[in-house]
Amino acid sequence: MSGGEVAGLVLAVFWAILVSFLAVALVRLAQTLRQTTELVAGLTEQAVPLLGEASDALRAAHSQLDRVDGITSDVAEVAANASALSSTVAATLGGPLVKVAAFGYGVRRAVGLQTGDSGRSRARTLSGQVLPTARRGRRNRRSKD
Repeated sequence: MSGGEVAGLVLAVFWAILVSFLAVALVRLAQTLRQTTELVAGLTEQAVPLLGEASDALRAAHSQLDRVDGITSDVAEVAANASALSSTVAATLGGPLVKVAAFGYGVRRAVGLQTGDSGRSRARTLSGQVLPTARRGRRNRRSKD
């Protein structure tokens, strides 16, 4: 065997090993692509129904939000009506009630002055406790001195 034949034989063996490695790599790549295709098909089968359900849920939520919006506007209208009613009642009855209360106070005061009791001899209470007489009417004691 000559040097050229040995070189050709080494080159042929190297070429066979390279082709074998490339064939193994291509087989593994084909398996990976096949599994990827199966995975994508499985995801598509599962994703399409999920997207349909999500779309249905979104439509239902939108209709509920429309209902809540209607309820909110009705509550705002009721609150405005209650405020208007409150201001009307306050304007209509507030003035006369204050006048009646003032009249009642004036009558009590006049009756108290006529009987000689100006209302000061009654014991005054502060948070459920009767104040001692010494603490009541300090201003009167100062004016008498």
